[in-house]
Amino acid sequence: MILPCLDEAAALPWVLTRMPDGYRPIVVDNGSTDGSAEVAAAHGALVVHAPRRGFGEACHHGLSAATADVVCVLDADASLDPRDLPRLVAALDGADLVLGRRRPRGRGAWPPHARLGNAVLARQLNRRAGTRLRDLGPMRAARRGDVLGLGLTDRRFGYPLEMVVRAAEHGWRIAELDVPYYPRTGDSKVTGTLGGTVRAVRDMRRVLAQVAR
Repeated sequence: MILPCLDEAAALPWVLTRMPDGYRPIVVDNGSTDGSAEVAAAHGALVVHAPRRGFGEACHHGLSAATADVVCVLDADASLDPRDLPRLVAALDGADLVLGRRRPRGRGAWPPHARLGNAVLARQLNRRAGTRLRDLGPMRAARRGDVLGLGLTDRRFGYPLEMVVRAAEHGWRIAELDVPYYPRTGDSKVTGTLGGTVRAVRDMRRVLAQVAR
C-alpha cells in the first residue's frame, strides 16, 4: 500500500493502525518537516524518500519500492480508511483498475470547490476517453506490473488522472466502488484550500489536453 506523505505526522498513527492483515504500508515521504518519516517507521511502515516535491513523484517512488503483485494508493491524511481497501482489491477479479468513489462523511470532508473541480474533470475525461466515472479519487487498486507498463510520466497532481487516461487507452476495465470520505487530519495541501485545488485542476487539465491531441 503506497501512502504519499507530506507533513502527516498527526494522521499517520490512525492510518497505519488500521492496516488490513496482509497489507504492507509504504510511506513515501515527500519532504516532510514534522517528523512524518519517524512516525511512519515507528508504526512499522517501510519509509521511502522522494525529495523532489510532487504527488506523482511520491507515487512513482512507492511503486518502484513495492514488490507485491497488487498495489493500492491511499492518501496519508486519514480522509480514507485503509480497511476499505480489501473491497477494492477483491474487485480486481473483474477489473484492471478499481477506484474508490468518495462519499463524504462529516462536515468539511469535501469542500464545494474541490467537489466541483473533480466533477468537471470527470465529465471532461468521460467525454474524451470514453470512460463512465464519477470521481477521480486517490484511493485505488491495480496490478503493479500493469501500472508500470502504462509508462506514466506526470509527477505532479496530474498523476491520478493520467493513470486513468492511459488505462482507458489500453482498454482496461475500470470500476468504481463507494468509499467513505472523512475530514482530513491536519492542514490540507490540496482539496482543503482553493489554491491547492486550482493547482491540482491545472495539472489535470494539462493531462486532459494531451488526450485531445
